[in-house]
Amino acid sequence: MSAVHRRALRVGAAVLSLGLLATGCGSPSSSAKGQVEESTTTTTVAKGPETTAAQLRARLAGLLEEHVYLAAAASAARGRPDEAAAATAALGGNSDALAANMTAVFTGPDAAVAKQFGDLWKGDLTPSAAGLGALMNSAVGLPADSVSGPVAAAEQAAAGGTNFTGLRGAAAQMVTLGSAMAGGIAKKYPDKISGDPNSKASNLLTGLTVALREHVYLVCAAANAAVAGRADEFNAAKAAVDANSAAVTDAIAGVFGADAGQKFGPLWAKHIGFLYDYASAVGAKQQDKADAAMANVLAYANDFGAFINGVIPKLSADSAGGLITAHASVLKDVMDAQAAKDWTKAYRNERTGADHMSSVAATLVSAIVAEMPDKF
Repeated sequence: MSAVHRRALRVGAAVLSLGLLATGCGSPSSSAKGQVEESTTTTTVAKGPETTAAQLRARLAGLLEEHVYLAAAASAARGRPDEAAAATAALGGNSDALAANMTAVFTGPDAAVAKQFGDLWKGDLTPSAAGLGALMNSAVGLPADSVSGPVAAAEQAAAGGTNFTGLRGAAAQMVTLGSAMAGGIAKKYPDKISGDPNSKASNLLTGLTVALREHVYLVCAAANAAVAGRADEFNAAKAAVDANSAAVTDAIAGVFGADAGQKFGPLWAKHIGFLYDYASAVGAKQQDKADAAMANVLAYANDFGAFINGVIPKLSADSAGGLITAHASVLKDVMDAQAAKDWTKAYRNERTGADHMSSVAATLVSAIVAEMPDKF
């Protein structure tokens, strides 16, 4: 193991652990974490990103988005049995996570809803669009076609495997579905799911969460193609990564202004280029070039940290830089596993990388709202 990788792992593991703890342990009533409350005619509804409602929305949207990309990976790998099996297993993990969230929400007299959801979602590895639509209609009042439509579109797009434009469109529909589900659940269980799932802070949390998670799925798909030398597939994935990067940049510009967006875009693209360099190097078994590419990512983390600290002074440059170092470390492990054809490890780490980006989004949004309480 190179010295560069050891350093990345040490920093990455520490930041990942802290990020996950912060996401899980944030206090919904803590104004120090950017919690904003807004009076209504009848009650005070928490509007911040750390409310149960905001977190549920981001979680469901992220998991439903993940379903699209893992189902597509399983489909694209049909001619590669070991990879297809690992992608299918990862898809099963995603389904288990969705079912677990339903079990946590629908309890007591409504526990049967969670069981039905799990059965419908995991039936023969393909969700039942019509069944899920009917279930969500009866459980939380969502129009049946607002559920069945996105689920059916997701399955159709995933069957295309590497049609990344179609996948991004289907993933966006699933994000909308996750938001609608969270809204319906919050309305039905206001004592259990507190806060406003449609507040400005919640919008930002979900938007940044799904954009950063999608970045992981698409970069991993591009790396998979690069490591294996599938040039056309790499170019298609790369175009989708570029479109995702534009969405991340738009989110930054929407918060901090056009000038910040113009600075962030090229900065964000820089680390992606280094990751591509690493994927190509490990695919060609050129360790010196791989180490150089990862060293470039570590150096880049300083620039990223400085930018984030410049727009969010409450978040130190070291902390912000550590976020990107951890991100690169996990993706490095994905690419190493892809090169070694250890597909179970590759897809497990891909899901870990996406979950880390959920923590990154939560960290950034909490700091943003604390920095700009009047805006959120």
